[in-house]
Amino acid sequence: MNNTITNRPAMTGAAAVFFLTLATAAALLAGELRETAVVRAVKRVNPAVVNISSEYEITEQINPFFSRGLDPFFDSFFRDFFEPRYRRRYHGTSLGSGVIVDGKRGYILTNEHVIAKSSRIRVVLQNESAFQAELVGAAPDFDLAVLKIDSNDPLPDIQMGDSDDIMIGETVIAIGNPFGFSHTVTTGVVSALHRAVQAQGRVYRDFIQTDASINPGNSGGPLLNINGDLIGINTAIYSKAQGIGFAIPINKAKRVMEDLIKYGEVHAAWIGLVVQDLDPSLTRYFRVPRGQGVLVSAVMRASPAQEAGLQDGDIIIAVGKNRIATAQEYYTQIRGVTAGDVVLLVTWENGRTHTYDVTCKDFPESLAEAWAYTCLGVKVADMTPRLRLAYGIDATPGVVVTALRPGCYLERVGLRAGDVIRKMNDVNITGVKSFKKAVVKFRLRNPAVLVVQRGPRQYYISVKLGA
Repeated sequence: MNNTITNRPAMTGAAAVFFLTLATAAALLAGELRETAVVRAVKRVNPAVVNISSEYEITEQINPFFSRGLDPFFDSFFRDFFEPRYRRRYHGTSLGSGVIVDGKRGYILTNEHVIAKSSRIRVVLQNESAFQAELVGAAPDFDLAVLKIDSNDPLPDIQMGDSDDIMIGETVIAIGNPFGFSHTVTTGVVSALHRAVQAQGRVYRDFIQTDASINPGNSGGPLLNINGDLIGINTAIYSKAQGIGFAIPINKAKRVMEDLIKYGEVHAAWIGLVVQDLDPSLTRYFRVPRGQGVLVSAVMRASPAQEAGLQDGDIIIAVGKNRIATAQEYYTQIRGVTAGDVVLLVTWENGRTHTYDVTCKDFPESLAEAWAYTCLGVKVADMTPRLRLAYGIDATPGVVVTALRPGCYLERVGLRAGDVIRKMNDVNITGVKSFKKAVVKFRLRNPAVLVVQRGPRQYYISVKLGA
């Protein structure tokens, strides 16, 4: 067999460059066709998404003589006579996500339950840089927390979006660290808006619902729109969810974050209502549905509730879609609102329901003394030589009770003019100014504990608040 070799002319340099350029262009074009809006959004945002691991201490009792739970009598005997000597302490770790919202100052937004009870918080960036984080503030009622890290190099951060502009059905992207798998991306659509979720003994309001997968570890990570703008903070608090994810709208999260950075806590929004449990006789008289309703005992002047048209004596049977039967349920429902939120209150009158849209505001500190008289039933004053002499006061510091509203709870339990309020919950009262700040801080916390001094003795009084 004869083998014939055909000599082909060599490709010229110009032709080689042409074909190489053509191949490169084709490859680039293929890449561009594959680089969807989701890919571009993830590329832009991923550097600002962080992995958060928090360490907490767990204390467990150890019975050195018996297996725990074998005999209740011996377990009880052991607890009474041997604790706290036999205790075992070990550390647990929880994993979550976060997003850098201010690269210049090092602020990170995440969920409160991610860092709850933590003694140490570690933050790892996409480039594997690790930092010890400081807790700036946490808001359990909103499941949000702000952390701070210090870096010598500029930190990447994220572009804030507008959660009031979200459309049901639009594509969303969730990024986080589910089950420890760093920077996991899932996509879905907005399934619904303004969802209320009851979890961990609290009611969380105004959530974004999505079908993007949000699992433990995703908590605290960003929910993005197709442009890569931050529209929500993912939260995995609803244990029964399957194929359902929830996120806190970023507009609400921003308001909470600003309070946490400025004050270290959230100043609860103001509605301006004082409610009480409904007496059974009134339930029958007003023909209120069984097991529902609270009585409005006071509407504060110039409050959002008064502006919406609510009056003393109204009976509120629901907050939004949630029926209420006790004053405690009412305060639980409104505890998670911020200034600017609109709360729907449903009242009952003559067998018919009426609805009121109440736009919440920041509580004005100038009204704190009026609120204290309406809700606590006390008027107070700074301690002066004249008041010391008039009431024979030795205590200092504190505020002097100068008057009590007739029939109020504090009067019924024996408080009287001349007593000195020295503390409200964990806030030391040094004068009227600190008293007003404590009132603003604790007006939705039930109950509040007052430390009162009369002569040389101090007393603790637990009193319900709310407005």
